[in-house]
Amino acid sequence: MIESVANQGGFTVALVGYIIVFLVLVILILIFTAIPRIINMKVRTELRRKGKEVINQPNELSVGGDVSAAISMALHLYLSDMHDEEPNVITISRIQRRYSPWSSKIYNIYNTPLK
Repeated sequence: MIESVANQGGFTVALVGYIIVFLVLVILILIFTAIPRIINMKVRTELRRKGKEVINQPNELSVGGDVSAAISMALHLYLSDMHDEEPNVITISRIQRRYSPWSSKIYNIYNTPLK
């Protein structure tokens, strides 16, 4: 009997979790679809205050997806290029060192034992 109560509690928690997640997703969809409408209403009221002609088609006020993608890519490239310009010149300078047999490992490799 205790096991069945525990299983029902787990089922209830899972069901409530799924319901909450789907409700939040629906609310986010409604918010994201309402934002362009609110912005368009604000633009229309600003145009009416300035005495300019108000556009009847709602699509003429909005920016297309390709234009917003190009703008966002340009902003990304501009903001990611905030570091200093460095020259692409590689300089290699040789350092003259004296030869020392103490650091040479070739003598240890090819030594053959004397017979």
